[in-house]
Amino acid sequence: MPRRLISTGSPFEKTAGYSRAVIDGEFAFVAGTTGYDYITMTMPDDVTSQTRNCFKTIEAALAEGGFAMTDIVRATYYITDIADAEKVIAVCGDTFAQIRPASTLLIVAGLYKPEMKVEIEVTAKLRSD
Repeated sequence: MPRRLISTGSPFEKTAGYSRAVIDGEFAFVAGTTGYDYITMTMPDDVTSQTRNCFKTIEAALAEGGFAMTDIVRATYYITDIADAEKVIAVCGDTFAQIRPASTLLIVAGLYKPEMKVEIEVTAKLRSD
């Protein structure tokens, strides 16, 4: 199976030289995804909405590559404010209640733009069952 590059259409992907996701065989590697709504190119103010947008973008990238959210085996969450941790965890818990990937939550000094409060990256492997 040839390697495929998945794009959200964000102009930043070309500028920064990356893909939203790379499909390589039975694996999908989804880049760090922030809470932008890529249809409107807007960022909600609240971290809960940003986290939901992250998962919408991730789900769309996986689907384009032939994967489902249930194929996710690893997730890494980056947040800029410890006070937002419970809100992010709640959305992650709702999203991954049945999937339960190996996960890591990191509190970081900042993300690329100050309005970015959360960034999520995942790895998926096609299920064989």
